[in-house]
Amino acid sequence: MTTTNKGEISKFIEKYYLHFNAAALVDAAQSYEAQLAKGSKMLVSLAGAMSTAEIGKIFAEMIRQDKVQIISSTGANLEEDIMNLVAHSHYKRVPNYRDLTPQDEWDLMEKGLNRVTDTCIPEEEAFRRLQKHIFKIWKDAEDNGERFFPHEFMYKMLLSGVLEQYYEIDIKNSWMFAAAEKNLPIIVPGWEDSTMGNIFASYVLKGELKASTMKSGIEYMTFLADWYTDNSENGIGFFQIGGGIAGDFPICVVPMLYQDMERPDTPFWSYFCQISDSTTSYGSYSGAVPNEKITWGKLNIDTPKFIIESDATIVAPLIFAYILDM
Repeated sequence: MTTTNKGEISKFIEKYYLHFNAAALVDAAQSYEAQLAKGSKMLVSLAGAMSTAEIGKIFAEMIRQDKVQIISSTGANLEEDIMNLVAHSHYKRVPNYRDLTPQDEWDLMEKGLNRVTDTCIPEEEAFRRLQKHIFKIWKDAEDNGERFFPHEFMYKMLLSGVLEQYYEIDIKNSWMFAAAEKNLPIIVPGWEDSTMGNIFASYVLKGELKASTMKSGIEYMTFLADWYTDNSENGIGFFQIGGGIAGDFPICVVPMLYQDMERPDTPFWSYFCQISDSTTSYGSYSGAVPNEKITWGKLNIDTPKFIIESDATIVAPLIFAYILDM
């Protein structure tokens, strides 16, 4: 049913997205809206390289308009949004990436260009530019006997203003800055598997930092358990972009509370949507259909469930535009 107060993009979607994956997109977006309307909160998980795909241009507005209340992100998406903020003009697009030879790839490496599909992230202007500032924040915390989560250190760096001298895009297009301004809770499972995580580990190996200065994944899970318990009165939805640890880690908090903490009154996730181009396969988390999650105690029988089998870089901005009435 067409909603007349919607913007032009939303009206286009309602008029033409009528069947198959297109219809699933509309159903998922409308159910997302219904969740928020009834007072439910929403978790959005970011896998893949969505930050390098510049999802911040629209996701930051979702954050500002309170359409998402908690985020689960890979360490890569956490840092790559900030890298794009400070080094955008130094990125190199490679539209013919499918035709690159091993020698072409080697040449990019020697130029300090790290390729993510059709986009190369510049080593010096992105990774190293952040490194010198984040190390000081890590070290200052350690010297003061303080410990923080990975995202909290990033928030400190963003809000301190030390990166303003490098800004190359409009700050309103950085979802990390929008989240920092709201002090939005973020879960970053497996943060060690990121460039900043690797850099932090190198300082630990050199004896310049202690591993304990960085709060751990177990502490992220216990934080999430408390947050879920405190915020689930009207339900919490789960909007998953891609698969992997960014999705699997946070969704497990419900069966952990229900089964391992023996709290049978823990509510299931009240909504579930996954955008994935992973085909259903044997043992693949990303390729598992939502109903499988019922057997693991994550979703209820009547939880609204959606799977949109498509490219998240195409689908997620359309759903967010619909929710934002664009």
